[in-house]
Amino acid sequence: MRLFALNASIGLGQRIAEQLGCPLDPHEEREFSYGEHKVRPLVSVWAHDVYVISSLHGDRDLSVNDKICRLLFFVGAMKDAGARSVTAVLPVLAYSRKDQKTKPSDPVTTRYLATILQSVGVDRVITMDVHNPAALDNSFRCPAVNLETTELFADHYYQTVGNSVDSIVAPDLGGIKATRLFVDTYEQLSGNTLSMAVMDKRRSEGLVSGSGMIGTVGDHVLIVDDMIGSGTTLCRAVQACLDAGASRISVAATHGLFQEGAPQLFAQSGIDTITVTDTVAVADLPLLDEHRARVTIIETAPLFADALREMQVEH
Repeated sequence: MRLFALNASIGLGQRIAEQLGCPLDPHEEREFSYGEHKVRPLVSVWAHDVYVISSLHGDRDLSVNDKICRLLFFVGAMKDAGARSVTAVLPVLAYSRKDQKTKPSDPVTTRYLATILQSVGVDRVITMDVHNPAALDNSFRCPAVNLETTELFADHYYQTVGNSVDSIVAPDLGGIKATRLFVDTYEQLSGNTLSMAVMDKRRSEGLVSGSGMIGTVGDHVLIVDDMIGSGTTLCRAVQACLDAGASRISVAATHGLFQEGAPQLFAQSGIDTITVTDTVAVADLPLLDEHRARVTIIETAPLFADALREMQVEH
């Protein structure tokens, strides 16, 4: 087994390696003055099962496309060097929200990205809380594993706030299934019956509309989403919960991108806590210090390490 983490994901990679009880293997990422680069392993990968960790989201140093390009070149180099298999561990899967046509001649970018990854030799993909699990299965022809953080978040909130949570809210209709699973998991932990509600959200031309709430909102609401981008969607959900009578609101999202600092989200009244995972290095994002201090981060390394162990057993 060879385990690599590209530089932009080195922190999470090191935590996964620690969980596995093995070091990250060395590699080189070299930049050239004319804007090109190269990536190569510094150990032999001949006849090895290789795992490459790279979270495909933009940050202050590299764009989404920069990271995709580095990953593609690295996978290709390892296949050329005789790797038996290459598994791409992608905590954040880029373009996962563009998984279907919504307008004439729309691209289905999730499928295009899958095709590109497979073309350079990716044999398996591991990601986490992808926006649409069905689209993930339909886009990839190689095995694609979607890890879920439901138990991770449910355990975190039960340990911190206990039985005070009485409602779980999905910020859009696409999150109903995941939210229903969260409700079931939290009820098993707490022994209480929770209500569930969902926002009726519509997005077009980059604009979000719709503020209707379907379901019952209690006093302490937990809003669960897969990603925080600009924070617009969550702000609408928070306000709708406040209008419905909630007095305490917690926000949980797997991937905290906080685009451009998400100032609207941190200015929104009524939010008690904001919790995300470490799939995105919050330290690398353009957040104000006082905003960064409001974000709680929970680790995903144990989930990724367990998945890698299971794959090694299969081999």
